[in-house]
Amino acid sequence: MIEARGISRSFGDFEAVRDLSFRVDDGEIVGMLGPNGAGKTTTIRMITGFLPPSAGSITIAGHNLLQDSLAARRCIGYLPESLALYPEMRVEEYLTWRARLHGLHGAAVGRAVGRALERCLIEDVRRQIIRTLSKGYRQRVGLAMAILHEPRVLILDEPTVGLDPAQIIAIRELIRDLGSQHTVLLSTHILPEVELLCDRVQILDRGRIIAEGTSESLQEQWLGNRVLRVTLKGSGAPAAEALERLPGVRSVAVDETVADRFRVDCEPRSDSRQAIFELAVERGWVLLELSEEKASLEEVFVQLTTHEDSGGPEAHEDGAEADA
Repeated sequence: MIEARGISRSFGDFEAVRDLSFRVDDGEIVGMLGPNGAGKTTTIRMITGFLPPSAGSITIAGHNLLQDSLAARRCIGYLPESLALYPEMRVEEYLTWRARLHGLHGAAVGRAVGRALERCLIEDVRRQIIRTLSKGYRQRVGLAMAILHEPRVLILDEPTVGLDPAQIIAIRELIRDLGSQHTVLLSTHILPEVELLCDRVQILDRGRIIAEGTSESLQEQWLGNRVLRVTLKGSGAPAAEALERLPGVRSVAVDETVADRFRVDCEPRSDSRQAIFELAVERGWVLLELSEEKASLEEVFVQLTTHEDSGGPEAHEDGAEADA
């Protein structure tokens, strides 16, 4: 549904995005993560047609964005992070105007506006002037604007920014629902949001995709060997030696902060949990804990994208978003 092939974008001598290729399939929700200056905003601007790539091609729902720009743009609903609304207009008035800009006419306008108001939970402020709305409600008006024309593809840039916890939950539920009807590309800095919503994650750094996969696969890949936390009440020092002799165990470290807790490093693709349980039963030790350590998505993200230097022209690009 979204396909980028070898897209690059330069600003003078600075290459913000370099030979980037990825695909988002029909019905997928894909999260795009990256630090400031990674190239997320530049990539989104190219996908939405606001910025032409210096090289490469982009296809939206089968339409080449450069060769058949109008048809491709009709398939896109876009919610930018810095949302520009007309503050003097009422919510329903603004959405009606936007629906007409999308080419809707007659009764179709009212149906589209009513559906967007309901789905984005803003029916109660439909008559309210936009400048009087909270930031959270303005964000929901922007999301309603993005889905007015029932686009096949949704590009959402920080969709829950500025919302209170209740609104965040509601918008996440809406995005999850939209994912069953639309292809969604979601750019966000909120890592739990990616884990809760996205089928796949792609991490950008310095204009390239440096990691891609499900949240679980990225965590497993980053962690490497399986590591188990084991707490054996009353086992004492002999437990470490006994654990180390078990099949599939590479090494055992004693946790100095918790009594009778051990960190068991296992061989790749080895599962020693049953052997540890049987050992505890055999020795009469009370097994208080047997859990697997996993790197969080946040840990993976930080390790992959931390550099000593920062900044550059793209940092300014990420700070100024294009309006829908």
